[in-house]
Amino acid sequence: MLAELKRSVRNRGIAGTARAVMFAGRCQWAVRGKRGLEIGGPSDLFRRFIPVYRALHSLDNCTFSRDTIWEGHREDGAAFTFYPGKSGRNRLIDGVDLNGIRDGEYDLILSCHSLEHIANPIKALKNWRRVASDLLLVVPYCRETFDHRRPVTTLTHMIEDFDRNVGEDDMSHLKEVMELSDLSRLTLSKGMTLETAKQLADPLRNPQNRCIHHHVFDERNSVELLNHCGYRILAQQTAAASIFFLCN
Repeated sequence: MLAELKRSVRNRGIAGTARAVMFAGRCQWAVRGKRGLEIGGPSDLFRRFIPVYRALHSLDNCTFSRDTIWEGHREDGAAFTFYPGKSGRNRLIDGVDLNGIRDGEYDLILSCHSLEHIANPIKALKNWRRVASDLLLVVPYCRETFDHRRPVTTLTHMIEDFDRNVGEDDMSHLKEVMELSDLSRLTLSKGMTLETAKQLADPLRNPQNRCIHHHVFDERNSVELLNHCGYRILAQQTAAASIFFLCN
């Protein structure tokens, strides 16, 4: 903990570290004792940057496939261990529709760097709000990621996607992704090469692997999107190439 604090002070300065600590503390307090569902977990940011896992009463995990490049192999109903001494279950369901999950079944949705992989973010957020009142959301901040060359997606575009009921087979952003993504900023998993990552995340197979960033986010359009979907933003922070939101 002390080593991470020192690293934070080096990277963010004292004021930036204080803001990060205050935001993390508010999130921990807000999720304490709640029943959560994570979309595509677990997330290292929820372990270290805003360590909320230990505060939760329980947490299940939603994964769209038995095999993904992020999570490896998962079986429906298998244990989901998110923190020492705590576990939930994996639910093999699409994170957009959440079919089979009752209205209000959970207290909280957690999503870290998942929404950008969803072709219809408004549809997803409306269903997340259906099954849980609260939301802890993290999206990539485009200026500091491999999306920095791409235009920020307008709310109007996302509304049109919702009105057309766009599905995960949508490939309308493929040309932009292939031409403008800056792979020199791609963060690779330990031991993975860029060529291996390109093969696993083949954009032509996106309906199966869901690796494309359909939409590009900054602070402004993220706030507009959340407000449009009926969320009230309680706190937000931009750090670690990400935008964090605590909402209800």
